[in-house]
Amino acid sequence: MGGVHGVCYGMVGDNLPSRGDVVRLCKSRNILAMRIYNPDQEALAALRGSGIAVTLDVGGVDEVRRLAADASYAASWVRSNVQAYYPDVIIRYVVVGNEIPAADARPILLPAIRNVNDALSAAGLGSSIKASTAVQFDVFTNSFPPSSGVFAQAYMGDVARLLASTGAPLLVNVYPYFAYRDNPRDIQLNYATFQPGATVRDDGNGLVYTNLFDAMVDVVYAALEKAGAPGVRVVVSESGWPSAGGFAATVENARRYNQGLIDNVRDGTPRRPGQIETYLFAMFNENSKPGDATERNFGLFYPNMQPVYPVTFPN
Repeated sequence: MGGVHGVCYGMVGDNLPSRGDVVRLCKSRNILAMRIYNPDQEALAALRGSGIAVTLDVGGVDEVRRLAADASYAASWVRSNVQAYYPDVIIRYVVVGNEIPAADARPILLPAIRNVNDALSAAGLGSSIKASTAVQFDVFTNSFPPSSGVFAQAYMGDVARLLASTGAPLLVNVYPYFAYRDNPRDIQLNYATFQPGATVRDDGNGLVYTNLFDAMVDVVYAALEKAGAPGVRVVVSESGWPSAGGFAATVENARRYNQGLIDNVRDGTPRRPGQIETYLFAMFNENSKPGDATERNFGLFYPNMQPVYPVTFPN
C-alpha cells in the first residue's frame, strides 16, 4: 500500500503556511498520505497531481446530520468534494464524523455512512473510495486485557457490520499518551513510547505486548470480532504525542513515540500481523486549538515548517 504512513493536516491556527507549501513539505519529507478534516477546496486543489493519498473528512456533526437525513445531499456532497477532484487527488476514504459523542452518533452515524457509501457507489467510485467514520477510544470497553475488548455501545456493532459489508476499514484515533497521562501508576513510560524493557501478557490468549499502542489496536480487533465483523481492517486515523504543555509532554518523549510508531506499524500487532495504515497527529503545532496546552503542541513541524524534532518517514 502506498503511503502507509500519513500525517493529519489540521488547520486550526492563524500562522500556518499555505496549502501549497504544506503539500510540497510533505513530498520533501516522504509523507505520502494526508488526512484533512473538511473538504477544504484550497487544500484539495493543492493536492491535485501530488501523488499524496488523502483521507477526507466531511466536517463536523452538523454535516453528518445532513448526510444522514438526505441521500440527495450526500450525492451532491460527493459530486462537489470527491468527483470534482478524483482521480487527480487520490482520495482513499471519506470519513463521516470524527469522534462524534455516542448520544449524537447513535441516530445518525449509520444512515450517514450508508448514504455516503451509496453516493460513492452510484458515482462508480464504491470500489476505490470507502466511506467510514473515525472513533475515539471511549467507544470500546473492557480494554484490559486486549482480548476482552468490546464495543461499549450497540450502534457501533451495527456500524462495524456495515463496514464489513462494504469492504471499508474502521478508523480509530489511538493515543497511548492520554492513557499514560491518566494512569502513570500502572502504565510505564517506556511501554507507552515504544522503548524496550516492558512486557505485558494477555491472559485471555497468551499474547505478549511490548508497547501500549499494539495493545490498544488489538482491543479494536477484539471488539470487531465480537461484533461479527472480523474482516474489517483497522486504520489508525490519528496517533501522536505532545512535545510541550503538560505531563510527560517533552520533545524527547514525542520523538521517541512518533519514530517508534512509524517503525512499529510495519509489523502489525500480536493479534493481527501485517502493516497498519497510520496517520500521525499532527502536521503542525496549531495555536488556535482549544483545550489543554498539549493540544497546541502535537505538531511534527512548527508553523515555519521547521521540524520540532527529527522524524524519518520510510514510505
